[in-house]
Amino acid sequence: MALRCLLKSPTTSSYISKICGFRMHGTKAVASVVEEHVSAMLRSEREDEEYADVDWDNLGFSLVPTDYMFATKSCREGNFEQGCLSRYGNMELNPAAGILNYGQAKLQIFIQKTHTKYSYYKRFFLGLIEGMKAYRGEDGRVLMFRPELNAMRMKNGAERMCMHSPSVQQFMEGVKQTVLANKRWVPPPGKGSLYLRPLLFGSGASLGVSAASEYTFVVFGSPVQNYFKEGTAALNLYVEEVIPRAYIGGTGAVKAISNYGPVLDAMRSAKARGFSDVLYLDAETKKNIEEVSAANIFLVKGNTIVTPATNGTILRGIIRESVIEIALDLGYKVEERVVPVEEMKEAEEVFCTGTAAGIASVGSITFQNIRTEYKVGDGLVTQQLRSILVGIQNGSIQDTKGWVLEID
Repeated sequence: MALRCLLKSPTTSSYISKICGFRMHGTKAVASVVEEHVSAMLRSEREDEEYADVDWDNLGFSLVPTDYMFATKSCREGNFEQGCLSRYGNMELNPAAGILNYGQAKLQIFIQKTHTKYSYYKRFFLGLIEGMKAYRGEDGRVLMFRPELNAMRMKNGAERMCMHSPSVQQFMEGVKQTVLANKRWVPPPGKGSLYLRPLLFGSGASLGVSAASEYTFVVFGSPVQNYFKEGTAALNLYVEEVIPRAYIGGTGAVKAISNYGPVLDAMRSAKARGFSDVLYLDAETKKNIEEVSAANIFLVKGNTIVTPATNGTILRGIIRESVIEIALDLGYKVEERVVPVEEMKEAEEVFCTGTAAGIASVGSITFQNIRTEYKVGDGLVTQQLRSILVGIQNGSIQDTKGWVLEID
């Protein structure tokens, strides 16, 4: 408002005309140019700040728009153009884009067996996602945890789904540019992280069921803290017996967008009853645990840590793989195998792992209206593993494995 009042002055208008190199007609035109220049100057000043204007003590896990995002597209031959940064904002899509027409389509097949309805999903989709984080260390460095594994997982997923994919190098470059451009949005040490969402989807127009002719790779970010509303408190899980997360021959092992839509109803129902999340059983027998909606699961029994084997229906989580390696280094016995749901009753501790969730303690699991409770708190296996993992991620523990990448 003050700026517009100032621009009503003929003297100001004349001066702006001179510095802009052309004649302006009316204060509206002058205001538009000046506001654009002032806005650019203010943006530049803001981006030079160490931190964005965020209440870091009250971050949750919801979208906080940052300054920039990265994007690139592929051609029919499958090669991706050199990507570039742009202001974070909406994207334009052809209404016939593969992601819009087949991204969430599904064919449900119902099988009646002993009066129980089983749901199996066959999905046509053209979208993959990844999840990764940038951390700020106590020394001010910005660090990422094993980002090359995310790049390789997206590439493998794209091959499985007949999609064009950026190379590992292109993926890494997009992520690095996004982090550096949004560095002021990386929370202070101990206050959270900058969550990065690489996204690959079919943007080429297609009317029939087919692979798209063009794909778009995007990376954007948002500062986050705890994934679950419970914060660092223990989770209470509910075992879902009707809706499976994945099935043999499907895409459970791929981080595809359509793996998440079908379980939203089960999640909503469980949370309405006070549970934190849902634990799913295998689709074939309904007797073995697989994973939580967006996390892998582990059971602890004495010196043994058990987790369901990644047999094609379970996502091979990067935090999962890292926790297994840390546990083995500490002398624990780790078993990757089929885990019967009844075995949960024998566990002493249970925890979930994932990029968003980190390592989250589970306080109870309810199965067929029977609630089993587990140990939580300091001095336990879960806390030991969490402390080491977080220390490596934020640089407070020496990285002897080459897992951490400094972004500079």
